[in-house]
Amino acid sequence: MLKNILAVIGLLSLIAVAIIIVKVQPVLQKMDDFDEKALDTYVRFAEKLYESGSAVEAMVIKVAVKDGVSAEDLDISILSIANELNIKNVGDLPLSEQVESMSGKPYRYVKIYLFCNAMTAASMLNYGDAFSSFLPCHISVVEDEQGKLWIYTMDMDLIIYGGRPIPPALKAEAIIVRDALGEIMQRAAEGDF
Repeated sequence: MLKNILAVIGLLSLIAVAIIIVKVQPVLQKMDDFDEKALDTYVRFAEKLYESGSAVEAMVIKVAVKDGVSAEDLDISILSIANELNIKNVGDLPLSEQVESMSGKPYRYVKIYLFCNAMTAASMLNYGDAFSSFLPCHISVVEDEQGKLWIYTMDMDLIIYGGRPIPPALKAEAIIVRDALGEIMQRAAEGDF
């Protein structure tokens, strides 16, 4: 009887492996056409997803703000560094102020900055209209429930490396913008003006 049960388990295991191979093989073949860093990018995304349980958390980069750096300091720093790096501030949303004015109740600090390099944006749009949904670039300053400030932005690696290779010139422009956003976040979080 045990021998028959083990034989059935073995057969079911072979069927499961065959199904997995049939389902995964086309995906792996498609991945051959993807950017050489696509797999690493998705593995990093999957690790963050597994750790946080949130697809949104997995799609962002966040930096803790050094103790003693205020929201006002961040405002000055973010705008100053963006200007230094030639990333145009195209607007902002002082969300906490808007929530407070609409609800009549205090709300934790949240401000969303909108940045753009118009020529890079145009290059992205020339490549694909779907890029418009990622424009302009955002940097958010968020006070968490414990009162700690954090700076967030989207992980642009998903756009840069997540599919078929984008044209080299566009990739270079996108990397410059990604790196500038990262520099803004890192320096502002440290209190750099």
